[in-house]
Amino acid sequence: MVEFERLNIPLVTKIGLGYRLISIENGADGALVGTLQVKQSNNIYGADIPLLRFYAKHESENRLRVHVTDAKNKRWEVPYDLLPREQPPPLKQSIALSSSSEKKKKKKKNHQRSVSETDYPGSELVLTYTSDPFSFAVKRKSNGDTLFNSSSDDTDPFSSLVFKDQYLEISTKLPRDASLYGLGENSQTHGIKLYPNDPYTLYTTDIAAINVNADLYGSHPVYMDLRNEGGKAYAHGVLLLNSNGMDVFYTGTSLTYKVIGGVLDFYFFAGPSPLNVVDQYTSLIGRPAPMPYWAFGFHQCRWGYHNLSVIEDVVENYQKAKIPLDVIWTDDDHMDGKKDFTLNPVNYPRPKLLDFLDKIHSIGMKYVVIVDPGIAVNASYGVYQRGMANDVFIKHDGDPFLGQVWPGAVHFPDFLNPKTVSWWGDEIRRFHELVPVDGLWIDMNEVSNFCNGKCTIPEGRICPNGTGPGWICCLDCKNITNTKWDDPPYKINASGIMAPVGYKTIVTSAVHYNGVLEYDAHSLYGFSQSIATHKGLQGIEGKRPFILSRSTYVGSGKYVAHWTGDNQGTWENLRYSISTMLNFGIFGIPMVGSDICGFYPQPTEELCNRWIEVGAFYPFSRDHANYYSPRQELYQWESVAESARNALGMRYKILPYLYTLNYEAHLSGAPIARPLFFSFPSFTESYGLSTQFLLGSSVMVSPVVEQGQTQVKALFPPGTWYNLFDMAHGVVSKEGTYVTLDAPLHVVNVHLYQNAILPMQQGGMVSKDARTTPFSLIVTFPAGAKEGEAQGNLFLDDDELPEMKIASGSSTYIDFHATIKDGTVRVWSQVQEGKFALDKGWVIDSINVLGVTGSKAVMDVSESHVNVSITEQQLYGQGDDGGSKVVMVGMNGLNIPVGKNLDITWKMES
Repeated sequence: MVEFERLNIPLVTKIGLGYRLISIENGADGALVGTLQVKQSNNIYGADIPLLRFYAKHESENRLRVHVTDAKNKRWEVPYDLLPREQPPPLKQSIALSSSSEKKKKKKKNHQRSVSETDYPGSELVLTYTSDPFSFAVKRKSNGDTLFNSSSDDTDPFSSLVFKDQYLEISTKLPRDASLYGLGENSQTHGIKLYPNDPYTLYTTDIAAINVNADLYGSHPVYMDLRNEGGKAYAHGVLLLNSNGMDVFYTGTSLTYKVIGGVLDFYFFAGPSPLNVVDQYTSLIGRPAPMPYWAFGFHQCRWGYHNLSVIEDVVENYQKAKIPLDVIWTDDDHMDGKKDFTLNPVNYPRPKLLDFLDKIHSIGMKYVVIVDPGIAVNASYGVYQRGMANDVFIKHDGDPFLGQVWPGAVHFPDFLNPKTVSWWGDEIRRFHELVPVDGLWIDMNEVSNFCNGKCTIPEGRICPNGTGPGWICCLDCKNITNTKWDDPPYKINASGIMAPVGYKTIVTSAVHYNGVLEYDAHSLYGFSQSIATHKGLQGIEGKRPFILSRSTYVGSGKYVAHWTGDNQGTWENLRYSISTMLNFGIFGIPMVGSDICGFYPQPTEELCNRWIEVGAFYPFSRDHANYYSPRQELYQWESVAESARNALGMRYKILPYLYTLNYEAHLSGAPIARPLFFSFPSFTESYGLSTQFLLGSSVMVSPVVEQGQTQVKALFPPGTWYNLFDMAHGVVSKEGTYVTLDAPLHVVNVHLYQNAILPMQQGGMVSKDARTTPFSLIVTFPAGAKEGEAQGNLFLDDDELPEMKIASGSSTYIDFHATIKDGTVRVWSQVQEGKFALDKGWVIDSINVLGVTGSKAVMDVSESHVNVSITEQQLYGQGDDGGSKVVMVGMNGLNIPVGKNLDITWKMES
């Protein structure tokens, strides 16, 4: 744990007396526009900016924006073309500084407000402000709760508003019982809830995910606040849209931002449910990208697949072991000298690689390769030549900035430059003509650099020389600390060690397009590369892009999936992976997973068993390992292969459900994997739960995450839960309870909640085949309910198309419904645009209805061809009240077209 005193300044030190509001008016668009004047200047971390422009607007009924910047001079903000959003009005050229008493004497215009007016109400949120010292608060209309309060009095350990060129500080008070989530990316040792006094630093950094409580690859300055008010849950979200480095201090009763540049641009999202918050958040930052169907299959990768024959063997061995596999990946092994967009002519000869791709493509498998941003400085390398000719690289002192990554000396493309975006897209097109890859993996884009400072290529020696690890800097370099950008006055806790902001990255005094400093744009690098890569891939064959990015920022989910970087093959890292996955769902990047079994070192056999049982249910499911680690494909141990067949076997059966969740995420931002409190927000016991998770609203995964355990203590929120692997068993949880479940080595506990309809298929070795198998519907009612309703849905489409929407001929959407009342069960569907499903010939072969009572199902004579079975269910916690036995009704041989409305009714009798 990093104590506050280890940082540059203790949290308790107050800086200045804040600002006073000297004027405020109603803007033409219904916004508030005010002017703030500093009360007393000081030079701690630099001079105060004397006048600030305060702007507030209810942008929608559930979103409030508060924007504070220099009143006279334009400051750096996240570019509006990169993250599209409303723009505040332009700054005024002149500002009157008359006192408030003089203003009162003047005839007030209609748009002016008295500084004594303090309320700015919207539909759901109310902004209030205090003039001297200036502070603002955001309240919820429905219950009067204060969601954010920036005031500071003598008893508070934090300052009033501080606004300097390279140091911004603002705080909010919090109730002690608020549960906070977000502020990533980091590996959180205490689970998904923010933990008081843990450090939260946001600055994109290439340090391995094994580093806990440190700024990792992404920057997401957003949090969700969940509170329980008398048994009712209220959630809201807070985004500080700022790309500069920052420390965020959470004490349990306050949250303080310390930011080294930019503006204060807050967005408040009213909720009130967790799903509402993510919906409102992604409506601003961009909805998650639609993923192709195959992306939800299983992926295998390794750094160190030295030649083509190795990946041919990997594919063959997965088939022999009967473990599903959709995608084979290569790290930089396929490259010529580790240079982007090249092929090694010896180890990956193009004719043989094309033959291999024809073979795997014919069975529906895919191939994805890595691309790093660093472009090798090499006069004979076409990508470099064209980059230099187009002037696409980030500059320092007028020349392309020189760093070192895997190929040696490199320049870094400037993706804020429109010419770079065009050049990058052209390089993707050229490479796709060379090798028809199915997706791209963009790595090292924090951006990572093996060297520090200003470097030159050494004379008289080869760099790198081909021996030893490739990450040792071999350029001739000198540190740069003579600019305020390379050595800012406030030191954020970068890399968890207060490293310089230019440490192992591009020096922060380097310059992007239009004079933008790396100091400001650093954390946007991966985001800007993601946009350029998405644009480049989408232009090829008009297909839906698949891109995996390591570095992410607010809005990245609109373009890419994410994996959580270099983790360790340890039980702790297995547990951290769940929290990180759940965080990224909140961040609007639902397609996320971790390196299954760990990136390095070699996992134990037991750990790999347990990890695939978790990883099979990550939204993005991939095994990946380090060059220096022993092989760990799932077939390397027979016991792991058995666990993989079991867990991935279920994944491939519920692919229709996962893909439908992908559609819902694209529509509303809803996370694919989510914490239990998303479905049970009033169940406070679930607020800190970090070792179980939901897929969608109804499928709960309760894995073993500790060594040597053959049981798992799982929390069951109130209701009936049915075992998805053995539907004759389940748990009745009357008020929410922990249940100890058996979990021998090859077993993972997955349960389906009541009131759900889950569409499934029969699985397969590749998603293309699994997709063609007959459907089954699992319908769940509360155990023994006299009356009940269940529902579910299914989205099917041509997943090659860039857009994911309900459209004639290219997609089908089905709402499923079921009711039980007075012993009568009815299951029916409502189909939109059925033609696509009808043309595919998809059918529903079986329906299983769980939780009903009776000993036989009496059906209409027209359904006489249907095979009906009745199975008694064993439900833990049901009790023996002498009532009717709970049963599962199974119906097989239905052969009902998915694309037509179904309607089946029967009577349950004793």
